[in-house]
Amino acid sequence: MGEGRWRRFAGTWWRSIAVWAVSTVTMLVLAGILPDFQLQSDNGDSATRIAVTAALGAGAFGILSALVWPLLVRALLLVPALVLGLVVFFLNGGLLLFALALVPDGRGEANPETAVVVAAVMSAVASATGGALAVRDDDAYRRRLYRLADRRRRRGSAGAGPSTPGTVFLQLDGVGHDVLRDAVDQGVMPTVGAWLGAGTHRLTPWRTDWSSQTGASQLGILHGSNYDVPAFRWYEKDTREIQVSNRPTSAAELQRRAIEHTGDGGLLTLDGASRGNLFSGGAEQVALVLSVAARRGKENRSRAGYFAYFSDPANAVRTALSFVAEVGREIGQSTRARLTRQRPRVGRGGLYPFIRAFATVVERDVVVAAVIGDMLAGRSAVYADLVAYDEVAHHSGPVSRDAEKVLTRLDRSLALIAKVAEHAPSPYRIVVLSDHGQSPGETFRARYGLGLQDLVRAGCGLPVPRRARRTHSGAEARAAVRAALRRPVEEGDEKHRPASRRSEPIVLASGNLGLVSFPDVPHRMSKEEIDARHPALLTTLANHPGIGFLLVRSEEHGAVVLGARGAEIPLADLDERPGPLADFGAHAADAVRRTDSFPHTADIMVNSWYDPAEGEVLAFEEQIGSHGGLGGAQGHPFLLAPEVFSPPVAKGTELVGAQQVHHVLRRWLREGSGPQVPLDKSRHEPAPDASFTAATVTPQDNSA
Repeated sequence: MGEGRWRRFAGTWWRSIAVWAVSTVTMLVLAGILPDFQLQSDNGDSATRIAVTAALGAGAFGILSALVWPLLVRALLLVPALVLGLVVFFLNGGLLLFALALVPDGRGEANPETAVVVAAVMSAVASATGGALAVRDDDAYRRRLYRLADRRRRRGSAGAGPSTPGTVFLQLDGVGHDVLRDAVDQGVMPTVGAWLGAGTHRLTPWRTDWSSQTGASQLGILHGSNYDVPAFRWYEKDTREIQVSNRPTSAAELQRRAIEHTGDGGLLTLDGASRGNLFSGGAEQVALVLSVAARRGKENRSRAGYFAYFSDPANAVRTALSFVAEVGREIGQSTRARLTRQRPRVGRGGLYPFIRAFATVVERDVVVAAVIGDMLAGRSAVYADLVAYDEVAHHSGPVSRDAEKVLTRLDRSLALIAKVAEHAPSPYRIVVLSDHGQSPGETFRARYGLGLQDLVRAGCGLPVPRRARRTHSGAEARAAVRAALRRPVEEGDEKHRPASRRSEPIVLASGNLGLVSFPDVPHRMSKEEIDARHPALLTTLANHPGIGFLLVRSEEHGAVVLGARGAEIPLADLDERPGPLADFGAHAADAVRRTDSFPHTADIMVNSWYDPAEGEVLAFEEQIGSHGGLGGAQGHPFLLAPEVFSPPVAKGTELVGAQQVHHVLRRWLREGSGPQVPLDKSRHEPAPDASFTAATVTPQDNSA
């Protein structure tokens, strides 16, 4: 055996013995603390005998955890994913009881509930010890990563990892360009700051469509088309159903429509992986993907990431402790907000602390672990969504201290992934991007004492209930939790069957964007038809101080934008006379025109008031950080990419729309991986920026 190999062999055994010793000491300490846990016979034993018993028990538990644990977790994949995270503790306790039974003369004994506690503590201590020792030895850390990569490649069918660079796309859900820039300037995100400071990455802002939310943006980014996605939720008169972007059945349908529209499977069709997303992007490897969660049977692999993560019992312990800490952190932060009478503020009770903990701890840990596994397996393209910031910013505000702390933890995740990239079997380029930003502001209901649905009913002459039902939040984490629990994501009223010919209007909210539809009319109603049925409705909405503008169809002028004091401007005249759109920016008119062309645009599209000085909007949902419509930071996400890629757009031009982002990412994959990357076959979509020369874009770009 050569000197180098002997040194590595000795180092591995030294660390194993150290972990065993620490586990033995931990078991002795717990035996002294817990009355129902003993390591000696009823007649008592010497200290040496007790120590030997502890050593045997710790050794048996360690071997069982390494050999038996993955098989147990795989056998339990049929249970809901979050339930698996809880069952882990009881399985771990069962392994400890079995390990104690192997100790000679029956000296090891514990009650079942005590065994659960002891096993959890021992797993956490052993994991921390082994990790600390490995981190101090870079060679050992590198060897461990390569062993994991070799093991994954042997299990897979793809053979050796690709020699060309892979690309990891990390979506920081809801983080706007200005929020990221400020976080870097304030030292909140040192990893991103180091990339920008060293000049290795380029930061580019881009603009969303009118529907500034994950459903529209991510569908456009991953599948090249978000055509006919007018909002986060909308009513379709032809199917008489409400589509909701984060509902598994709706996500599957939207993905199907996008593939049909473009004639292409998506961004990740070549050796790709999709993690924690609404849509698959055409990836073969999927985990925590909602469009796949709607499937039943063996085809549903959306929860595969949970097995990969919980196959290590220490992961379950670590995540559970962080989960509990996050629940406590949220309760403390919301209590402080109430005591200090913070404004604006929304309710944060009920199940919200647990939903927040799921988004900021469980989903983050599982998704990051899945990305690391993909890199070690050498996959060509990985796209993952981290929803932690978006969930917290909805309820605490996009520039709050709570949200700032989440950004810091997300930055640590980026640092970990970057570290793993240094040891992956092939080089990786890390692209960080967001799908939208968030705009601050109090809710429409908090400012005016009534919701959009109440206002619409009043304008229609219908009774307004004294206590109207609150609008459900459109945050992605809530749907991810329900999918993990195998609970339906339907919201009770998301299917509508009119009982009479003249049924009541359906009013839906997507952040500060509202949609009003009359289900008994099979076509999109015109302004004249609405006025004939409800003469006061459009005037009531357009003149309300919390409403910025309306979009309706006119029989005389085509689509028109309505505003206060009788403003009525045809879409064709918006460039010369922006009217109510003046405060919303130069691209607002184009965004409204595009949405007007969708088959499922609502009878009345309602965008809230917007204050350009403060950047505030009024959400029609219970959110103080919102997105979904026009106005402020919600429409300004970012794209952070290595400088080795060609510029996303030509100098002096802007990157507008999620579909254009898709074309940019397609081009970058071709630049890194060569002509084997599928061509961009999107139909009815704009081609990539023509200003790029053949020196920076391969000839295949012309086929887009």
